[in-house]
Amino acid sequence: MSLLPSADKPIRVLLVDDSPLVLTILGRMLAHSPEIQVVGKAHHGKEALELIPQLQPDVICTDYQMPVMDGLEFTRAVMAQYPRPMLVISSIVGPDNTDKVFELLEAGAVDVFAKPSGGLGADDKAAAQIIGKIKILAGVIVFKRSSQAPSTPMPISSTPQSTPVRVVTIGASTGGPQALHEILTQLPPDFSCPILCVQHISEGFLQGLVDWLAAQCRIEVKIARTGEMPQPATVYFPEEETHLTVDGKGRLVSSHQAPIGGHRPAVTVLFNSVAEYYGSSAIAVLLTGMGSDGAAGMQAIARAGGVTIAQDEASCVVFGMPKQAIDLGAVRHVLPPLEIGRTLIRCASVGKG
Repeated sequence: MSLLPSADKPIRVLLVDDSPLVLTILGRMLAHSPEIQVVGKAHHGKEALELIPQLQPDVICTDYQMPVMDGLEFTRAVMAQYPRPMLVISSIVGPDNTDKVFELLEAGAVDVFAKPSGGLGADDKAAAQIIGKIKILAGVIVFKRSSQAPSTPMPISSTPQSTPVRVVTIGASTGGPQALHEILTQLPPDFSCPILCVQHISEGFLQGLVDWLAAQCRIEVKIARTGEMPQPATVYFPEEETHLTVDGKGRLVSSHQAPIGGHRPAVTVLFNSVAEYYGSSAIAVLLTGMGSDGAAGMQAIARAGGVTIAQDEASCVVFGMPKQAIDLGAVRHVLPPLEIGRTLIRCASVGKG
């Protein structure tokens, strides 16, 4: 397990890239923040792996394409031996290489960042974005891939679910792809209800997310189309830059209405429409993410009598969205992703048969 940096100590960062120029540029960019200290630089994964026990970095920033040991192999090795938050900064990060992006996330990288096309020095916003990501990652606790996080399920209410479940709806943001993967890969091919998902994701990455999940899940994963009736054992994501809602006849609708809280799709838009149509036969799940999107919508589902579940703090990359819903009193259960998947299977079996 990684140790969180002390509030009065800088965030220790290890940079890994085979280009001396990129290492120099990254070092200069991070020097703009007094809260960050670059404690080491390495030219490939093998060299970096040997430095970790000595340097004890809080966050590792690594390239993908490197000699000797590339970023993917390095990420896997770090997660197995010295787990800590990793940010991949690479030219392969982009819509044309989504398979590699999600491979990195599956291996354990917490986030990815695309090098600006003109180089890291060509974009004035790049430094602020990378610094912001490192500050977020510094608060993340990462566990070895071979073990589960020692998180104890914490039910807020032990009221049993008695209403047959007709839909599961899930909202997620930062760290969401990994949590969705852990939950959705547990579900059996005969899962009895549809799953409607909103994941905040950069433009151009949605199809890659759908393809990545579809390749590993036993249920269907697809992009929703307006007019479709949601089917059991199928996961639906909204089209890019659209809200996903359910109309008065239960059909899926993609909407271009204005962003809510800066988000389109917005989790709360989906949750509100699910509360209105499905009422007490809905399960709402709110996963890791920054901000408050989904909290008000989860409260609507709770008031309608549905089951509400938030991801627990220990397993979240960012505990913002789940915490906001918990603070509203809108959450019945607080669980890690593994337990969320098991709970969905148990709840969906009520009334089945």
